[in-house]
Amino acid sequence: MNSLNIPDTNLERVVVVGCGFAGLNLVKKLNNKPFQLVMIDKHNYHTFQPLLYQVATAGLEPDSIAYPIRNIFKKQKNFFFRLAVADGIIPEKNILKTNIGELDYDHLVIATGSSTNYFGNKNIERDSVPMKSVPEALNLRSIILQNFEAASLTDNLKEREKLMNFVIVGGGPTGVELAGALAELKLHVLPNDYPDLDFRRMSIHLLEGQDRVLPPMSSKASDYALNYLESLGVQVWLDTMVKDYDGSVVTTNKKNLPASTLIWAAGVKGTIVKGTREESVEKSRYLVNEYNQLKGYDNIYAIGDVAAMLTDEHPRGHPMLAQVAIQQGENLAKNLVRWQKKQEAIAFKYKDPGTMATVGRNKAVADLGKIKVGGVLGWFLWMVVHLISLVGFRNKVVVLINWFFNYFSYDRKIRLIIRPVNRGIVNEPVSSGEASPEISGKQ
Repeated sequence: MNSLNIPDTNLERVVVVGCGFAGLNLVKKLNNKPFQLVMIDKHNYHTFQPLLYQVATAGLEPDSIAYPIRNIFKKQKNFFFRLAVADGIIPEKNILKTNIGELDYDHLVIATGSSTNYFGNKNIERDSVPMKSVPEALNLRSIILQNFEAASLTDNLKEREKLMNFVIVGGGPTGVELAGALAELKLHVLPNDYPDLDFRRMSIHLLEGQDRVLPPMSSKASDYALNYLESLGVQVWLDTMVKDYDGSVVTTNKKNLPASTLIWAAGVKGTIVKGTREESVEKSRYLVNEYNQLKGYDNIYAIGDVAAMLTDEHPRGHPMLAQVAIQQGENLAKNLVRWQKKQEAIAFKYKDPGTMATVGRNKAVADLGKIKVGGVLGWFLWMVVHLISLVGFRNKVVVLINWFFNYFSYDRKIRLIIRPVNRGIVNEPVSSGEASPEISGKQ
């Protein structure tokens, strides 16, 4: 079955759904190997998600952190890309169903990544703003700027404060980095654009359900990050759970916060493609063995955020981090080659290179094994690691130039409302792809 115009050959066909870090590195490692590689993704580009918050806060343009999939693999033989959404799997026939047709496979690799998890709260899903994809980051950038345009037009002080209040839910790396970037906009950039607004009335609230920010990192890193955030004027609320949001007031277990914008960075869930057995999925992640094979299947695999490999060391599965996805993609590529040669497969073993998060200029934290660093050194290490990890030489140069300019000018030149957001559009559903759906919230 092949309606995607993929040529039939005598090579084993590996179909990869999703070009996140996992899918990208798997296909790279299979370069010049005796396989036909077909990649399916709802976008025609790979997104460097760790820098999405800089797109949302006018630090970078989206083309600095996105790279065309076809260009990444343009020199790779027997590689085909199709812009499509995976709708389902027929495992007994080895067929993948998409919105543009069906395709048979010898090996199916699900690398669909994760999407925003609202934990069943429909009001928050409808009215909050997520940030898991380039379109969502652009939406958030427009919403932030539209809020200040609206604030400059109203004489109602309560309405103005509501427009200038931002509540970020989730004190992990995404929430911490976004809160820090917004605080720097408040301190150095927005007052120059809106001299008629009193920025003492602008509030940035970061809400975290646990007793410290950056829960996955060391307590030392958490303490550093909390101090940095507070020095920037961010209001940090620990042990605080969000109960509801109506587009105007955030209801928590401690205090109600008026805000026109609630940014949801509180959790993610795997993006499942329907069609596999129920026992192969648990808590929106595929249960896989040490070779990333789905439970109950020999030729269907899951890697990255969507995979849950339960071990003594990781009883809930590995953390949803880029390094896990990269290493699983590379290990599965080795095993596909070894299986083809009738050799024994290599069990996946995660090698933790450390975790980093930046809060702002000269303020970052890094847990590198036993080494815990913060401040300028942590910030420098964070920049180097992220620059090296970007796809494409041009992207590396553009990001470096932007960072250099922003550092010395205290400015963000990309304060553009390219496409005004109508904040009455309900989130569209998603069936596959490495990123969550494009949405608009509600005002």
